[in-house]
Amino acid sequence: MKNKSIIPSINFHLWEPCNMSCEFCFATFQDVKQIILPKGHLPKEQAIKIVKQIAAFGFEKITFAGGEPTLCPWLPELIKTAKTEGLTTMVVTNGSKLTDTFLEKNKNYLDWIAISIDSLKGTTNQIIGRKMSNNKTLSKDYYLSIIKKIKKYNYGLKINTVVTAVNYKEDLNNFIKEANPKRWKVLQVLPIKGQNDKSIDVLKISKKEFNLFIENHSTCNNLVTEENDEMKGSYVMVDPAGRFFSNTKGYHEYSNPILNVGIEKAYSQMDYNYTKFINRNGLYKWNENEK
Repeated sequence: MKNKSIIPSINFHLWEPCNMSCEFCFATFQDVKQIILPKGHLPKEQAIKIVKQIAAFGFEKITFAGGEPTLCPWLPELIKTAKTEGLTTMVVTNGSKLTDTFLEKNKNYLDWIAISIDSLKGTTNQIIGRKMSNNKTLSKDYYLSIIKKIKKYNYGLKINTVVTAVNYKEDLNNFIKEANPKRWKVLQVLPIKGQNDKSIDVLKISKKEFNLFIENHSTCNNLVTEENDEMKGSYVMVDPAGRFFSNTKGYHEYSNPILNVGIEKAYSQMDYNYTKFINRNGLYKWNENEK
């Protein structure tokens, strides 16, 4: 990347549909779906073009997110394209669709798998909406079985945990130590206007409450924490319609579509903060798990 002040990591939220209904989700993209993208995603060919432009621009790592990206039938093609174009690849998933078939199919092109795990309690997951359409939640045993398979196939393991008013007193120490992720990212629940307005108030926590969760897990290895202010403006993100977007002002601001104006011009319309990216430990040895 020619400009060293450009954030080298990008999240491509390629898929709006999801099989869970997390109340705190900052990326529901109902605004996108209702106005410009009825299906909640671009056609496969356009998504592939965006991935190629991302690589050509000089980004180093791409994270495929959603919605739930594993619901996308052509996700493996996007992963393969990204890897062959020179990118470190990651998928952020709720873990419900991480089958042996998926893990086997993508093992040569996907470097990292990040699983979103906020609680091991069924009651907590019911409250926050981390449940499937049949109202079932994923159990501790399920998560551990999936983690075992992820390591069997030599993927890098990351775990993401969103801390809310419902789970900030819970103890995940033993689970995290058993799972032993290469990176455990703990995030303060983030209010975003237009995305989670209807349900976020009862889930919001103070910095003091967030810090309590961190202090209670301070002995866990590879712990990375992010408060609300650290998250705003420090992530380069692309929405399901193929536009850069930023949350700097507490709501989504979008660029023109990358495929319409080119990635350089679209990127220049955003106000991403490289210093914040560095300060939140966004730059790490992600290529240590390169295939």
